[in-house]
Amino acid sequence: MTQQGQLQVLHVFDHSVPLHSGYAFRSLAILQQQHRLGISTRQLTSSKHYLAGPEQEQVAGLMFQRTQPGWLAKMPVLNQFDVIRQLTQQLTTMVQQQRPDIIHAHSPSLNAIAAAKVARRFNIPLVYEMRASWEDAAVSHGSCKEGDLRYKIGQWLEKKALRSADYVVTICQGLADQIALWGVAKDRISVVANAVDITMFSPVTAKDPTLEQSLNLQGKTVLGFLGSFYRYEGLHILLDAFAQLLPTHPHLRLLLVGGGLQEAALKAQADALNISAAVMFTGRVDHNTISRYYSLVDMFIYPRQAIRLTEMVTPLKPLEAMAQQGLVVASDIGGHRELIRHNDTGVLFAPDNPSQLALVLKQLLANQSDWPRIKQNGRNFVAKERTWQHTVAAILPVYQQVLSEQR
Repeated sequence: MTQQGQLQVLHVFDHSVPLHSGYAFRSLAILQQQHRLGISTRQLTSSKHYLAGPEQEQVAGLMFQRTQPGWLAKMPVLNQFDVIRQLTQQLTTMVQQQRPDIIHAHSPSLNAIAAAKVARRFNIPLVYEMRASWEDAAVSHGSCKEGDLRYKIGQWLEKKALRSADYVVTICQGLADQIALWGVAKDRISVVANAVDITMFSPVTAKDPTLEQSLNLQGKTVLGFLGSFYRYEGLHILLDAFAQLLPTHPHLRLLLVGGGLQEAALKAQADALNISAAVMFTGRVDHNTISRYYSLVDMFIYPRQAIRLTEMVTPLKPLEAMAQQGLVVASDIGGHRELIRHNDTGVLFAPDNPSQLALVLKQLLANQSDWPRIKQNGRNFVAKERTWQHTVAAILPVYQQVLSEQR
């Protein structure tokens, strides 16, 4: 510990702010909350953060140490070994200089594998935070197939990382259950759930009039999705459902905020369904102005497909909508069920079923008097159970346990 008796934790990340991603925002929130808890932190990112840049970078009042890539970084397959090798060297230097009490490595598995080497050498407890099933994400993006060589290697590395840690932390119960199935004892696994800074998301009381006018949405009921356009997000399902509703609900509009791999296909689908005039594709918008777009949405739709990835992993976007007292409609999959209680904090519908989604939306449109109850319940759930202050506190017993076992 530091001279003042302050717990010192060395965090190892894939990337961080100023890059914008859910991963980076979670990392920043954890660091900020740990500082409020009296924990001293150091921050290191792997060579996957930047190919060029300063060795140290101060962002949001925190100093991040960057790892430079080695000579193998541009070679297929060997580039993964390069990440581990360069990170091991950088970690060794930092540990020798700073002598942290704990190393806390965050996904992907390469970070934990490098951290395990250093932790064993210097007899420092290692906590590994598994944030996603990266090989299943690769399947959903089409970069590999379930069961192929790349998939098996990714899963093997993940299991190796999990076994190397003194304790495992993860972001949701679905992943915790999978980790236990892979042989990690349940009493060595804790959930530090995704959350939001409730102070950054006030209940929406009025729509942004300037933006509403610029998008020609005055007097319209707006269905909305804000996020990345991946296939597994199910936006093609939403378009099909919207096409079924529009003829009998001409006042409806669909607002799609974001971008990604599926954007061109979704626009082509909207054209083919003859609904393009009622669908707004805004493209990616600046993070600082996203609240203006949130204000325009009457119902937030999250139609994720039922696949291995989405059944295990919880998304963050529905929490942001619920924090603003938005009405959330989501597919009935494992990742959503950890966030949404049907007809209480939101509404669930059978996944991969446009007709079922259309029916649920039709029922909600016919029963708008019940919206305030669901919206308030959603906001209350986030305020009580899904703030960073609440969730990050769960890491303290983990740190205390691994330190006591070391003595």
